[in-house]
Amino acid sequence: MTNSFLFGIGFRSKTPSFDPDQEIELMVTGKTDEGYIARVGDSILHIEDAPGGAVDTRIRARVIDFDDETHRGTARYIETIGESSF
Repeated sequence: MTNSFLFGIGFRSKTPSFDPDQEIELMVTGKTDEGYIARVGDSILHIEDAPGGAVDTRIRARVIDFDDETHRGTARYIETIGESSF
């Protein structure tokens, strides 16, 4: 018998994984010497081709590669779809 109170409940990972060619929406959270980055939980995606001033903007990007062991990857900027609400 299934406990109906907990049925269907799942937990999000603090280290999500991404597949190559997956298109995702991200918040650009910072800039390093290598360029702009987006943090999704403890996973980090380096954003290629992001326009200047991209920090704190919401973007659409396509994943190029992602390493499940290090939780690091690269995504290519497609477009800006919004700005931070804070």
